[in-house]
Amino acid sequence: MTTRQVMAETKDITRRFGWWFLKPGDRIQAVEKAMGLKKGEKINRLKLIEVVSTRSEPLNTITPEDVIREGFPGWTPEQFVQMRVDHYRINPDRAVNRIEFRYCQEKQEQLLLFGYPWLHSHKSFYSTSMGAEP
Repeated sequence: MTTRQVMAETKDITRRFGWWFLKPGDRIQAVEKAMGLKKGEKINRLKLIEVVSTRSEPLNTITPEDVIREGFPGWTPEQFVQMRVDHYRINPDRAVNRIEFRYCQEKQEQLLLFGYPWLHSHKSFYSTSMGAEP
């Protein structure tokens, strides 16, 4: 859903209903789609990102600035919240993990990444598509 924004490096915040283990300095591989791949499909790696900060907050407290930083310029906070409520069938005041990140310039293959969701792979994936997250 925000692949274009990640590739253009105009998105630097994401909200997740998990990933509570993240801490500043963790590096994550942003991908187009990580869950629900069909047999033979490969993960499309987009950008390597580094976590700057995380915090828990209700979804419906998103600010206009954060809507833009999420990759949705021109949207209101209410539109953003309604999109998530409709997609995930959740209450608008549900706690989310607000994750701020920066884009890494290092070569991806030189980095050892912590593991999630495939802990055994030593790589972490942040999907830009909206999957079955809650």
